[in-house]
Amino acid sequence: MRNVTLCYIEKDNKYLMLHRVKKEKDLNKDKWIGVGGKFENKESPEECIIREVKEETGLTLKNCKLRCIVTYVSNEWETEYMYVFTSNAFEGDIIDCQEGELEWIDKEKLYELNLWEGDKVFLDRIKKDDYPFFTAKLEYEGDKLIKKEVYEY
Repeated sequence: MRNVTLCYIEKDNKYLMLHRVKKEKDLNKDKWIGVGGKFENKESPEECIIREVKEETGLTLKNCKLRCIVTYVSNEWETEYMYVFTSNAFEGDIIDCQEGELEWIDKEKLYELNLWEGDKVFLDRIKKDDYPFFTAKLEYEGDKLIKKEVYEY
């Protein structure tokens, strides 16, 4: 079981997306995702996302909002708990990312990208600023989403 964070950084009705193309052995190979990563020892979700965004993008988050917690279950990898944030306040300049290529993508064009099927479940909700906090459980067999549950609060 592992804990990870993910952030969708917003600017001008776009999200900063990461196209995972630089690592050979990558669970997210060729997928487009937000930025984030694994917790380090003793980190809170907020500390983790601030550190990961800085490492991957060069940007310093000025605020972030926890939007949902997603449980990923798979027949191929260990269970993962993902804390999903959004942020529209940051400073700094984007750097070259070792994980892949960073690009600002219009929110309306997100689904044209090669996304995980389950990511669409929470992206539909977090694109709406006034959507309440929720949790989700997404079950995969390989790359195929076989079951989804969403719990709204």
